[in-house]
Amino acid sequence: MSHNKPLIKVFEYALNQEETGKLFFQTALQRLGMGAAVSAFRRLIAEEEKHIAFINRILDELHQGREVDPGQLQDVILEPTDYFDERAKKEFLEQCIQGSMVPDVTVFNTAWLIEKDLSEFYAGMAEKAVGKTKSALEMLSKWERQHELFFRQFRDKLSETYAQMPWGG
Repeated sequence: MSHNKPLIKVFEYALNQEETGKLFFQTALQRLGMGAAVSAFRRLIAEEEKHIAFINRILDELHQGREVDPGQLQDVILEPTDYFDERAKKEFLEQCIQGSMVPDVTVFNTAWLIEKDLSEFYAGMAEKAVGKTKSALEMLSKWERQHELFFRQFRDKLSETYAQMPWGG
């Protein structure tokens, strides 16, 4: 088990970050009042729960002195999700603008930063890893990158829209 100690620390850190992200999304649900955003955040929470399950399984293997084997974790592997179809995305942005939901811009920005940090962390660790550990970290990075892109898209669009609003009411 001692040869797994550095990996255990990496995945324990990752687990903590995933749990922090999940908690943020759960808290954000209380601030968001619209169906489309609430629905998307619920799906993201479910995905974060899968990430947590994936990491917990890896940690179980490492604690037992075994190698990481993402192939053994197929039941927690996620398919890419399109959180909103194009029509729902357009409607969501229109609702944000009509409702002048500036706090939602902050929620989306914070969520983007959380996912960006995790994606970069996993990518950086994957560069240092080999074999199946590298594959597991690359999978996690890819999942987080999808979340990062989702939040960045909305953050950018909402910020651009607000910046183009007329000044002075």
